[in-house]
Amino acid sequence: MKSRLKRIAFAVAIAFLALTILNASWIAPEPKEPVKLIAHRGLAQEFPRAGIGRDTCTATLIEQPYHDYLENTLAGVQRAFKLGVSMAEVDIAPTSDGEIVLFHDWTLDCRTDGSGPVRDKTLAELKALDIGHGYTADGGKIYPFRGKGVGQMPEIGELLSQLYGRERLMFNFKSDNPAEADLLAAKLKEAGRDPVRKRDAFYGHPAPVARIRELYPDAWAWSVEGARQCSSDYVLYGWTGYLPQSCRGETMVIPLNRQYAFWGWPNRLIDRMDSHGGHVIVTGPQVDGEPNTGLILPEQFTQVPSSFNGYIWIEDAFTMQPALRSGYDDRTVQEWEASEAALKRRRAARSD
Repeated sequence: MKSRLKRIAFAVAIAFLALTILNASWIAPEPKEPVKLIAHRGLAQEFPRAGIGRDTCTATLIEQPYHDYLENTLAGVQRAFKLGVSMAEVDIAPTSDGEIVLFHDWTLDCRTDGSGPVRDKTLAELKALDIGHGYTADGGKIYPFRGKGVGQMPEIGELLSQLYGRERLMFNFKSDNPAEADLLAAKLKEAGRDPVRKRDAFYGHPAPVARIRELYPDAWAWSVEGARQCSSDYVLYGWTGYLPQSCRGETMVIPLNRQYAFWGWPNRLIDRMDSHGGHVIVTGPQVDGEPNTGLILPEQFTQVPSSFNGYIWIEDAFTMQPALRSGYDDRTVQEWEASEAALKRRRAARSD
């Protein structure tokens, strides 16, 4: 009996050792290239995520503003790139007359002085709106951006015409209509932008993502559902050293507080994903009942392994990007002081 138990124990020890070596990050190839930051919506007004639902008007929940940039605007995207981000995520919506604008919400009622679905309006009608109309940090006593956003909803060609260098974009489809992929492709062609050569990305509902993959087989395109499936499958089966089919050529999303669950993190996992043409994105902590979001405090960067060379999804690039790469920091003294005060308020709010 004792001899049998010893054999079992020995076999378990050997199996444990084999699995440990198989998933050891420290003996995997050292990742090359630096980490890359994705600025969510360019520069935007930050808001707390607790209790946020799909139809919540987040413009009425913003933190005390400390900069003048609004999400999905030319100025916000351009400043994010000046600060050194690798990629800017933008939300796209078609107009009733066949154009595309940058706008997050399905309807206009929350952020603008208009109403109804964005897709029911012409470009001219959308250009007449004030996109800063609905923002308030104090329950409606003051609307700090009201009147400042008239005509500032960008048509996609305006954005593309401002990008001359290595700036990369991630386009977010807000609907399940694959025809929006065809419209976007037409606008990219019209602007002379090759998304494969520029290393742009596309994500959203599986239907338009599938169509984009038909149009651009070599482009980075992913769906939230697909990324969730990849992450779930890898947590279940990654210990074997096998990369699930759902991850091959796909995107894996790793919440900051779930890194421990991903086998071979970071170097071994990165090597496995790279070997099959995949991408890895680290996001903010996963919290039950809250939408997944990006990193919002500079100290969160210290929780990501220094060898990680994939993508980190960030909110508030005005504070986050300079914290990681100060060499690109072009903020004035006044902007820096306002940024530090905003971070102090944010930390205090999180500790309450």
